[in-house]
Amino acid sequence: MNLQTTGCFHVFLAAVALAGAADAHGTEDDLVPFSASYRVEWHGLNAGTSTLELTRGEDSTYVYRSTNNARGIFLLAIPDPVTETSTFRIAADTVQPLSYTSDNGAKTSRNVNLRFDWNSMRAVGTSANQPVDLALEKGAQDNLSVQIALMRELRKGAAPSRFALIDDKQIKQYAYAKEGEAQIDTALGKLDTVIYTSQRTGSPRVTRLWLAPAYGYLPVQGEQLKRGKREIEMRILSTTMSVNRP
Repeated sequence: MNLQTTGCFHVFLAAVALAGAADAHGTEDDLVPFSASYRVEWHGLNAGTSTLELTRGEDSTYVYRSTNNARGIFLLAIPDPVTETSTFRIAADTVQPLSYTSDNGAKTSRNVNLRFDWNSMRAVGTSANQPVDLALEKGAQDNLSVQIALMRELRKGAAPSRFALIDDKQIKQYAYAKEGEAQIDTALGKLDTVIYTSQRTGSPRVTRLWLAPAYGYLPVQGEQLKRGKREIEMRILSTTMSVNRP
């Protein structure tokens, strides 16, 4: 597993993380704190686990954290836990990230530290030891807050089609599309799911998510494919979120 691969590993885990952070029948900013854990496979091999946690911050903010732990031979490439943290708020009916960090342990050259100033419409900080100073566009998200934005659109009955995401010192456009619906077996039991895909413009990689409405659109299964071949697969192991059957 090379450095490019390890980057895809933890970015994918962040991408699947947060669609279930609210009660599907609550108000638009009624985000319910929760934790969830997932088994992650790389080309069919058990590569590790991802633990996800949403908590309430101060001053009407929320903190979402993803901690990814490799196992077995994958520890050679990712010896330390990879932790990503997003602090965000709901303002003017929009998810607004306030800060985002990615801590890669000893691999400090891959760390990211961003701050979002919505008054000046700038995102500033560092990424991979390089300065970042970007003009923000309305609705721009970080690697984690984008899934809150997706979740809120689904809860409102909307069909999201694109999100702007700060990625690798640039703002990139990601297309989202509903593929269909499916009932699948999970560690939480048999669940009805909605299937969504996301893809960055010009990228050969596609992320596919199985989102469970009974758990507030929590992702219970996901995969990342490159040119049609599955690279990474994730399946839920457990969650503290309560089931909310219609």
